[in-house]
Amino acid sequence: MTDGAPVGRNNLAVRAAAALVMAPLALAVTWWGGWPFVVFWMAAGIVVFIEWTALTVHSSAGGAAWVGRRWLWILAGLVYAVLLVLATVVLRLDSTAGLVGILFLFAVVWMTDVAAYFAGRALQGPKLWPKVSPNKTWSGAIGGAVAGTAGGVAVAAAGGFGAIAAVVAVAFILSLVSQAGDLAESALKRRFGVKDASLLIPGHGGLLDRLDGFAAAVVVAALLGIWRGGLEAPALGLLEW
Repeated sequence: MTDGAPVGRNNLAVRAAAALVMAPLALAVTWWGGWPFVVFWMAAGIVVFIEWTALTVHSSAGGAAWVGRRWLWILAGLVYAVLLVLATVVLRLDSTAGLVGILFLFAVVWMTDVAAYFAGRALQGPKLWPKVSPNKTWSGAIGGAVAGTAGGVAVAAAGGFGAIAAVVAVAFILSLVSQAGDLAESALKRRFGVKDASLLIPGHGGLLDRLDGFAAAVVVAALLGIWRGGLEAPALGLLEW
């Protein structure tokens, strides 16, 4: 989430073009499910771990030392990547509501990200946490939460889950968690003096930069879903109230 950032028109066009490639690919593999979905997210997890390691171990602030406390960062990155993959796959493998559950999360996170960016640019106002991310604003955070909640509710309703009040609460919480995940990665990059996790995605940085909010949201969603629906139906537990 880069709300309020002074991004030029050319860079914004590059970001939009990259998103138009990434989003259909993610949606297609989600629709397909099964082993293609598992392989896709395992590959994503590997890339995220590689970027995390490069960021924390080989950055100018961290040096190239692979001993002592650096191993803790590597272990943290491994846990982060594994949780991202496991949570996403567990939700999708729910035969009853797996597809709707992942689409619900996409809607929450993507709408939060997009609306936060444009609301922040349009409304400006007080900064959210300037020491960590100087471009993020309270207006962007609020706009993102409203849009993310609305997007999640729309997907849930289209999928036949009608307990609107409960779904609103879940979508709102996951939107906030998504923004917290984005801020956490911003803090990590600031700690190591890095602007982007990599240059893998034109205009967006690395896959870690794109999945920071989703990673946080999907782990919380999976935990909530497992708590309510068990490992057999975590997506149903997330959406059916």
